[in-house]
Amino acid sequence: MEYSQLRAMWAITKASLRSILRSPSAVVFSFVFPFIFILIFGFIGNSGGGQAYRALLDPKSDTSNALYAALKNNGSIKFVQYKDTFAQKLDMQKGRLAGNILITKNDTSSRTPYNVSLTSTSSSADKWPQLKALLDNTINNVSNTVYKGRPAYAGFNFDAERDVTTIRQYKTIDFILPGQLGFSLLSSGVFGVAFMFFNLRSTLVLKRFFATPISRSYIILGESFSRVIFQMLTAIVIIGAGYLFFDFTLVNGLRTFAEMLFLSFIGLLLFMGFGFIVSGLAKSDSTIPPFANLITMPQFLMGGTFFSIEAFPKWLQPISRAMPLTHLNDAMRSVAFEGRNLWEVKGEIGYLLIWTVAVYIIATKVFKWE
Repeated sequence: MEYSQLRAMWAITKASLRSILRSPSAVVFSFVFPFIFILIFGFIGNSGGGQAYRALLDPKSDTSNALYAALKNNGSIKFVQYKDTFAQKLDMQKGRLAGNILITKNDTSSRTPYNVSLTSTSSSADKWPQLKALLDNTINNVSNTVYKGRPAYAGFNFDAERDVTTIRQYKTIDFILPGQLGFSLLSSGVFGVAFMFFNLRSTLVLKRFFATPISRSYIILGESFSRVIFQMLTAIVIIGAGYLFFDFTLVNGLRTFAEMLFLSFIGLLLFMGFGFIVSGLAKSDSTIPPFANLITMPQFLMGGTFFSIEAFPKWLQPISRAMPLTHLNDAMRSVAFEGRNLWEVKGEIGYLLIWTVAVYIIATKVFKWE
């Protein structure tokens, strides 16, 4: 019977996959640890915090009055401006914008010289009530100080049923889950591959493989496929659990689910390349964690896993944007919530592919068989 490289590779894949499933560390770092974070942040939900409420001042507003000056100087209200409508729409969807304020001047026959209107969205349901209260208090304060003895300085025209638009809400889980999935891919790709191939060398398993007719490329493919199968199953479970139990947004359903899996596959291939590099550089088991942590920890902390990189100082943001995990997380969030297709995130995909080519060029130089 003719020897089959594919059958031999598949046998290696199945044996390696069984080994991964029996490894407590592989299960913990690839599935349990990210899943615990998803549970925590899924139950936390959205919390308003104590930050200033970001509001948009309608361009038609009259700003030559005491009320506008009082609102502008109010530390609890922060007026923001947008260069394009897309950024404004995205902030509204994600609940970052408490509402839109319009201040207009009334005619001389009105009892109040000014009128204030507030509009908002359902995604800011935890913010617009506080903004409404701030507007009420500010109108009262201005009326009591600069408009004493007369009717209110401004009338407040607001009706929640009319002025709050229902839109898709951006939840905490919509940000956290892609970050945790990216972390799972990163840790599995780097640590899993590094330890796997180093142990295969140190236990002389690779030498035994060399005694068989299977080629070296099929050995790598077989071992790599087992890691890919395991991690893609993990990705399916993480995304599925987020969708079923915590209402994680898959805006286009199965298509979005498939696109997230495709992005996960690209990310995993890249991170496995880092694992091959670590495996080649490591001199012993004890040197693998330091090498691997040099690659994983900066990306884990600064790659947008738990919070947006916009929270970092300006000088640190370019470093964060240079990390591949940042682009993987951004691509998955754009696909999952914003409904972008793979072509629309081609910039992030292209960046990941450039990293992949560079990493595997280095890996071929440092990887050792013995």
